Amino acid sequence: MNVAKITEHTLLKPDATSAQIKLLCQEALLHEFYGVCIPPYFVRETARTLNERLKIITVVGFPMGFSTLPSKVEEIKKAFDEGGDEVDAVVSITAIKSGHWAYVKTELESMMRAVAMKGKVLKLIIEPSFLTQEEIKKLLIIASGEGVQFIKTATGFFGHPTTVEQVKFIRAHLNPKIKIKASGGIKTIEQIQKLVAAGADRIGTSSAVQMLTGIH
Repeated sequence: MNVAKITEHTLLKPDATSAQIKLLCQEALLHEFYGVCIPPYFVRETARTLNERLKIITVVGFPMGFSTLPSKVEEIKKAFDEGGDEVDAVVSITAIKSGHWAYVKTELESMMRAVAMKGKVLKLIIEPSFLTQEEIKKLLIIASGEGVQFIKTATGFFGHPTTVEQVKFIRAHLNPKIKIKASGGIKTIEQIQKLVAAGADRIGTSSAVQMLTGIH
């Protein structure tokens, strides 16, 4: 397995600086990662730095999923206009917990419309640690119906590392055409191997260089 080719080199800390993002890009190019996952603020300058050599992934409604639907749609449009290739959007967990499934469906439908207009990729962040198995199943059915390209397991902001069991559960109840991005607390090559064996297609981690070089 070529771990680098499926890994998104990630820096989403709130105190990230331009210098750190530039270093992230240099490391991603050096190790030939799939791409970089960065805050929206840095998408335009990262696009200039990478010049289409790697994929640029950014986040929407991050990390709480609280943003209103119009805000999420505008965030998606802006990300692509500034040079982004993929967006990782946090679903409205509060809507799910409130049982407002019509809103969840409308949210996904609207976000996918914005993504499809640009021919880009949407990964839906679902945070399974906050949801019941029935809620996850229902969400996956809606996501499958709306043509979401990826389900992403977590933001990594809430101290809930993604588990093999979570990935297996998602894979078992997800349309086979939809891929899975495992993210959150991934710090070793062994973890990646187990997550991929469980059904993950992509990995998001801020520890990618340390894992590949053995430096901690």
